[in-house]
Amino acid sequence: MTSTAAATDSAETDPAATDSTPADSLPLILVINRFDDEFGEYHRFVPDGTHRLAHLTTEDGLAPLAQDSAVATVVVADLDYDTLLGPARRIAEEHGPFAGIVGVSEFDLLTAARLRAALDVPGWNTDYVRRFRDKTVMKKWVDLAGVRVPRYLEVGADTTAPQLVAQLGLPLVLKPRDGAASRGVRLIRTESELTGALTELVGEEYEAEEYVEGRIHHVDGIRLGGRYHFVTVSEYVNTCLDFARGTPLGSVLLDPGPLRTELAGFAHDCLDALELWDGPFHLELIVTPAGEPVFLEVGLRPGGAGVPFLHRDLYGIDLFGEAFRTTLGLEPLSDEGELEGVEASGGWLVFPEPRPWPARLVDRVSLSGVVPEVYAEALPAPGHVFDGEGGYDHAGGRFLFRGGSQAAVHRAIREAIARYRLEVEPVTATVER
Repeated sequence: MTSTAAATDSAETDPAATDSTPADSLPLILVINRFDDEFGEYHRFVPDGTHRLAHLTTEDGLAPLAQDSAVATVVVADLDYDTLLGPARRIAEEHGPFAGIVGVSEFDLLTAARLRAALDVPGWNTDYVRRFRDKTVMKKWVDLAGVRVPRYLEVGADTTAPQLVAQLGLPLVLKPRDGAASRGVRLIRTESELTGALTELVGEEYEAEEYVEGRIHHVDGIRLGGRYHFVTVSEYVNTCLDFARGTPLGSVLLDPGPLRTELAGFAHDCLDALELWDGPFHLELIVTPAGEPVFLEVGLRPGGAGVPFLHRDLYGIDLFGEAFRTTLGLEPLSDEGELEGVEASGGWLVFPEPRPWPARLVDRVSLSGVVPEVYAEALPAPGHVFDGEGGYDHAGGRFLFRGGSQAAVHRAIREAIARYRLEVEPVTATVER
């Protein structure tokens, strides 16, 4: 563990500080960072200079951090609670108590809550955050409010396949209770397959839920005072589970109309049930063939993959910046009236890492100018080694689309899937990214 920046508490390093408000008396925010891109530029989220920032970060996350203006930037081996508690205490002892602690990533929400409890810092507590991290807890809250959820059961050490089949039927879905991005999710079609899966999952925290047929959508936005500050509704192209299995994943913003209005209202009811009055959300739901929306899950953070980039470009809202601020109880940077006046058609597409792993990229094609609706792309560089750990951020390619309608964007995404190609070669020895 190393400290890469010393205290910077003079008015010279904080142009907003004045004689009447010394820089070292500004509220101090502790940030848990794992991002290596623009989402780690937290200094952009407090542009008025009303706060001081301190960072706890992995070494990979150093690049985007504004170390010169931070009171401290401490590099740690990992972002586990036990690793972070000591450095957090030392920063507080040296620079004063924290006014807030932020971990915007899905995987840092609970750690931030535990640090708040240990250091007596205001904000979301662990019980509240678990509503958005434990899939059985979130479904219980939503179900108790009378909102449709899949039938589900916790999987314990003594859970048997016949028990699950009797109560949930087949097929069914096994999910890590605190998972994200469909990692570890299994679609089970037979009882014998389920028996084998339960044997492999002994000691792991999983849930089983009924398989609900239908089209999967995601609802993204920011809540303030129990209402939408901003919201969009999108339909997935393929599924997150498909992506984990090697299929491209994308989504398309819904056109204005009854379906978008209905699904935004359904999500509103889910968020009310969870008592998310102020904060970011990424909520997923299924619309059955009969047209009934069914809650799947929700994250207390912005959506991943192309979601934040598309919303920034088409609507002018920084979902990560607003997530950071609403976590701290700060006013949003975006104007609600201006956001409501924007109508946009667009979507995103991410290609998974090509298999088998590891594989070195030899060449790939650009879709810029090939598919007219593609307005931006992020392509891996030749020589990049795919190892199966890239997820959405270090994927086989990411594309952003802008078009005249939902249907036009959907067609463009299908064309991009048909046209995009990666050429790779096997790697015989382990190579670091």
